[in-house]
Amino acid sequence: MRVEPDAHEGAEERTALALMARTALERVGLEVSPQEATHPAVVEAAHVAQSVLRTGPPSPDRLGRLTGMLDRARSDGMSTRPSVLPWPTRLAAPGPHLARSVTRALKSVPHQGTEAGAPRGSAVAGWCAHEEETARHAVALLQSAWPGAAAELGAVLVQIALLDGPGIDGFTDFTVHGAVFVRRDRLVPDADGLPGAVRLAEALVHEGAHTRCNAASVADRPFLRPLEESGPMVATPLRLDPRPLTGLFQQMVVLARSVLLYRRLLAQDTCGLDAAPAVRARHDRLAHSAVEAVRTMARHRDTLTAHGTAMLEDAARVAQVRV
Repeated sequence: MRVEPDAHEGAEERTALALMARTALERVGLEVSPQEATHPAVVEAAHVAQSVLRTGPPSPDRLGRLTGMLDRARSDGMSTRPSVLPWPTRLAAPGPHLARSVTRALKSVPHQGTEAGAPRGSAVAGWCAHEEETARHAVALLQSAWPGAAAELGAVLVQIALLDGPGIDGFTDFTVHGAVFVRRDRLVPDADGLPGAVRLAEALVHEGAHTRCNAASVADRPFLRPLEESGPMVATPLRLDPRPLTGLFQQMVVLARSVLLYRRLLAQDTCGLDAAPAVRARHDRLAHSAVEAVRTMARHRDTLTAHGTAMLEDAARVAQVRV
């Protein structure tokens, strides 16, 4: 993997991960096709199977749970409704595997609880017709401004889930690999006038970069050397709480790709003159954060593999920083 997108590499990683999922399920006596094994709910079942196998042969109850997860995944995956996007990627309806992923994500968000008496939660929501139209517009922007990124996203994203509620802005979860989660208000203009389609395009590039990093670190080559215990916790540009080095590394890649997206949007004037100031302002904020991420990662260069070092150098070129 490099900072520049590569649809072919992304597809190869997806195939490798699907084989891992099939192998895990076969070890408990369950079979899925290569195509089914790419579905996020099937990936979740494979993670459960691996967890079960650590404690010995699966009990009938656990095997029944896994079979039920696969049945639900097949029901979702065999939907006859075509994708509304020019990709195989589907705009996901709420489903149990997505709901469980959101529950896990909420537990990892710092300072969860209540604010002014209201719970700060998030839940998977259905897509409205106007939101589907915004998604199509976002994909069209990507195809026009950055065809390489559009091709890679179409190859690696299986489901795009919409979040309702203030708890989480967006995330990926390797347990349901292939699904990405985006908060509903990213589909409408922000206070600076940045169009909803642009904001969603950025969110897809952002979460798609996490998806590629997760897959590449498992199916290809790791970015970080093995560390004793948990390794250092460091400040990162996009989070208030300290993060492990893997979080910093992925933020650096996300920021570099996001900067490249906005540079292409500006170069082609894809968003129109009215939106240009907001696009420029967003580019500048992301570019500043990218510089910070690259400089922080460079201070921990000795933790990187050759693959990770190449990514650092890619990101440094985007951020125009010497490392």
